[in-house]
Amino acid sequence: MKRYLFLVLLCASVVANAQNRTAELRQELIDAFDMSEKYSLKICDQMPAEFYQFKATDSVMTFAEQWRHCVIFSINQLAGRTGVVNPLKERKLPKVMNKEQVVSEVKAMYAFIRKTVRELPEAKLYEKTGFTNGEIPMWRLIYAVENHIIHHRGQVIVYLRLKNIVPEGYVGW
Repeated sequence: MKRYLFLVLLCASVVANAQNRTAELRQELIDAFDMSEKYSLKICDQMPAEFYQFKATDSVMTFAEQWRHCVIFSINQLAGRTGVVNPLKERKLPKVMNKEQVVSEVKAMYAFIRKTVRELPEAKLYEKTGFTNGEIPMWRLIYAVENHIIHHRGQVIVYLRLKNIVPEGYVGW
């Protein structure tokens, strides 16, 4: 009887630790995306509306297109790989977007990412998904989405500088 009780308590402890670890992971992801959104919106805000169609050279996306791409890519990756409902499935973003539209869609993207992180079943959060040269757990894919946003945010920071605008300092995690 003592051995059985010990095993039950041990299993309960393991389950509780796993649940705590998952809760901590979710909070870490949400915190990271909260800070990412804060910085992204600062960068969006700094670019004057009249320069949202500016691009550094003919072969690159405009300031607005960079953000449009981030929104579409991020939402499609998460929805497609996790199986959650894609908010862009029935709605297409305009090819040319103004400042107000970009800011609205960037906010919606971050809200979608946080909602996905909060509501994704625990098993799905740890499920493996194909990535580059192998497989990674879904939670790492969520970080890869953030890495993609950072990549394009870095590009638009260059656009600010090309317009003689000193970008806000990085706010970190």
